[in-house]
Amino acid sequence: MFKTALSVNLNKIALIRNSREGDYPSVVDHAKICIDHGADGITIHPRPDQRHIRPQDARDLKSLITEINKTRINPIEFNIEGNPFAGPKGSYPGLIQLVEETQPDQCTLVPDSDSQLTSDHGFDLTQAEKTLRPLIELLKAKNIRVSLFMDPDPLQIKLAKEIGADRIELYTGPYAAAWGTEQLERIFEQHYNAAELAQELDLGLNAGHDLNLDNLKKFTTIPGLLEVSIGHALTVDSIEMGMGKAVECYKALLSN
Repeated sequence: MFKTALSVNLNKIALIRNSREGDYPSVVDHAKICIDHGADGITIHPRPDQRHIRPQDARDLKSLITEINKTRINPIEFNIEGNPFAGPKGSYPGLIQLVEETQPDQCTLVPDSDSQLTSDHGFDLTQAEKTLRPLIELLKAKNIRVSLFMDPDPLQIKLAKEIGADRIELYTGPYAAAWGTEQLERIFEQHYNAAELAQELDLGLNAGHDLNLDNLKKFTTIPGLLEVSIGHALTVDSIEMGMGKAVECYKALLSN
């Protein structure tokens, strides 16, 4: 039976850690908790300012997941997301360089800048196509699946296919913001139609941003949803119920 995979974003664990010296709470230890309680993947979004995830976290998580997968039938996936045009800055080697070094299963390219609080829009591929295409080719040549962070815009989704993306990740911020309002069905329909188009184009479909235990179930009814990446809400839920239990609650929604 088809089930949508849960990839847990650990950025907020790293953010808490970075408020003090040392390695507490440990990103690696919390990745283990998530995996032990059913997470299908781990996501990180290293930024040049290293406000949360640091380059060494990517290396350590790669080592952890590689070791865990030696004994698993269904391997854990490692997803690194970020701005493909973010170059070296201090100890940050640049996103593409870090991805080449750590060889994640998937690289999700996101058009965010250092000044953004969080990712808040998809690519405009009418502008970014020429610079993105060679980077996509480079990553795919290294057997890294490439996903593009996209709004539910049919023209843009068609362009994502044309420039070689394997998947798209629908930006679900507007869907989450519309929860409980009269705008919800209109925005949900946009995402539903985008999902149908992705299937027609043979594009894999992921989703993420502000999905939570209230709004996730409805969103998983869109067709062909392979993976959701959830971090902020799951971390907040973990404060109340513990991280292992939070992961189990999200997995239960996805299984149903």
